[in-house]
Amino acid sequence: MKNNRTLLLALVLLIINVLVYSLQAQTKYIDKSGNIKFEASEKLFEPVEAVNNAVTAVLNADNGEFASLALVTAFRFKNSLMEEHFNENYMESETYPKAIFKGELRDFDLSNLSETPKEFEVDGKLELHGKEKEVKTVVRLHQLNGAIVMKGGFAVAPSDFDIEIPSIVRGKIAKQVNVSVNFKLQP
Repeated sequence: MKNNRTLLLALVLLIINVLVYSLQAQTKYIDKSGNIKFEASEKLFEPVEAVNNAVTAVLNADNGEFASLALVTAFRFKNSLMEEHFNENYMESETYPKAIFKGELRDFDLSNLSETPKEFEVDGKLELHGKEKEVKTVVRLHQLNGAIVMKGGFAVAPSDFDIEIPSIVRGKIAKQVNVSVNFKLQP
């Protein structure tokens, strides 16, 4: 188990270095403590929601390319048993330890950003649980003290990533999972 965690940490650091190295010649903005939340609750049942405050995100300000990496085991639930089931039974986080998004902000121009939020379309791919899915959404960006603040969200279905929900709890978990992102990207 300890060797798996060491290997996982080494893999994450390697991926982060590759992301950063590939954007080195360009103007890049980075957040190593970004925030992703998801909510998959059904009315009348216990809330199904978690937050990850250790997401790495990189924006190439020259062309609008964007990438983020989240460790699945870094999602925190209010209920520790729910967190355990999420990692072991649904996400199989030892086999699929990370979620990766790679995409592009359409018509992005750093010089047009100000303190007033502006909307940008994002096209990309989300890789999760060994599967990829196209994601198209809108994010809001604005500048704040030299940083770029990015906020947005999208919905995905567990079935899109071959995540099986046992019939005993299927009615307690939403068919669509709402995901929200919040990054403060620094130059």
